[in-house]
Amino acid sequence: MIAPEEFTCNGPDGTLIRGDRVNEVGTDAILLLHGLTSHRRLVLMGSRKLERLGYPIIRYDARGHGISQPAQGGGYSYEALAADALEVLRVHNVERAVVVGVSMGAHTAAALTLAKPNLISGLVLITPAFDPTAEQDDSGRWAELADGLQRSRVDGFIDALDLDAIDQRWRDTVKTASRQRMEAHKDLSAIATALREVPASRPFERFEQLQALAAPTTVIGSRDDADPTHPETIARAWADALPGATFLVEDRGESPLAWRGAAISDAVIATLDRCEFRSTKA
Repeated sequence: MIAPEEFTCNGPDGTLIRGDRVNEVGTDAILLLHGLTSHRRLVLMGSRKLERLGYPIIRYDARGHGISQPAQGGGYSYEALAADALEVLRVHNVERAVVVGVSMGAHTAAALTLAKPNLISGLVLITPAFDPTAEQDDSGRWAELADGLQRSRVDGFIDALDLDAIDQRWRDTVKTASRQRMEAHKDLSAIATALREVPASRPFERFEQLQALAAPTTVIGSRDDADPTHPETIARAWADALPGATFLVEDRGESPLAWRGAAISDAVIATLDRCEFRSTKA
């Protein structure tokens, strides 16, 4: 295992992206894409199993998140987010990537794969929540979080969370994790802007478009009692639309698989085995 090496690059609109890479990155690599209001350390939820096994990993903070720069012109659309991901792969000379994305990161991975299918050799999509068939506009919920953040910073964001919708067993965990996640960002005003813009963007228009994605795929869902923001039915709809996708979800009463780094790492390894990953690992 090689210690992480930091890197910077510019997205197509000039936004400075900061990240790090672990182990020797060759023609194939694992690209990690985090969720909205999250950061690069939380895709694998602290698990270092893939690092210890020697897999080459690239991870970065999305524009406006963590220590990356706020958007400089392209906003926070999925087109801009996918373009950043493509540029990160380009500067590392990656020819084939297995992309692991959580929520916003899963949507970005889908947009990237639809745009560059030959570049993506495998996908692990964790709690995707975009529903192209949805008729109800949920922008108000995201606006409330943005308003809370702008009004009272992290405390305002926590106050705006709908914690009552979460089963009592998981409520304190979600509250604590949300606070820790938000405290990791350099620019909370950029997060507020992303909260307004990302949910209004569409990574694709119809579930049928996902049928064109032939890369081996694993979809990890969450049951709604612990994570109602990412409905299990939508994750299942993604898995149904993706050819031959494997769908994973925790047993009832268990903590979500999406919160368990070891389980995520095992799902990534299983996906790597299906896509003939050309690794430099020992």
